[in-house]
Amino acid sequence: MELKKLSEHVWFMPFESERDRPNLGYVKGENWSLAIDAGHSEAHVKEFYALLEDAGLPLPSLTVITHWHWDHTFGMHAVNGMCLANEKTNNYLAEWKQKIETNGPDEFFALDGSIRNEYAENRTVIVKLADMLFNGERTLDLGGCKVQVMQSEAPHTDDSTLVYIVDDKILFLGDSTYSQFKTGNKDEALCEKLADKIRQINPETCVEGHWNPAETEDSLNDLMDLTE
Repeated sequence: MELKKLSEHVWFMPFESERDRPNLGYVKGENWSLAIDAGHSEAHVKEFYALLEDAGLPLPSLTVITHWHWDHTFGMHAVNGMCLANEKTNNYLAEWKQKIETNGPDEFFALDGSIRNEYAENRTVIVKLADMLFNGERTLDLGGCKVQVMQSEAPHTDDSTLVYIVDDKILFLGDSTYSQFKTGNKDEALCEKLADKIRQINPETCVEGHWNPAETEDSLNDLMDLTE
């Protein structure tokens, strides 16, 4: 696995299907840096950080979470600095934290084989809540690099957060363009709302959670494909 550079300020660690690991983003400003999503586990975070260190990049001071799903969040306890999530995302994490701490991880392991691959060799499952919460939108100034963090309606989950690196015109979408979690359906109205949001932002490049970075029109086509 290698760290890939997208632009002056943006890098990412590519997704991996076997363990259902999403793309992990990294944005470096003149004063500080942030990551986008916390990964599937502590092991995932450590591999990401090793790539950053090999590239001579400082560890992120903040990790922004795109939505609650475990492959994007269950590494939160292992990240450097703090985590930022919207309130809905944090509420979902609180539910899973209570489930796992009360009943153990068996229900979690039963969800998918990729989870069992990620947590092979009896790795511990730890769910952590966000350090900072927001609703709506926030703008972060990393020093010569502005990042907009914004909630959006989306077909995949009701807690989606988009992350836009303004000067680089790169939009991290998380899994927001995908079909609804569990049912596999796509709500056309929610797809239209997310498409309108993306067009309003007007990025040049979109980074979906489990796919290669693409031109915006390609991501919009993927979003509006209701037959997947």
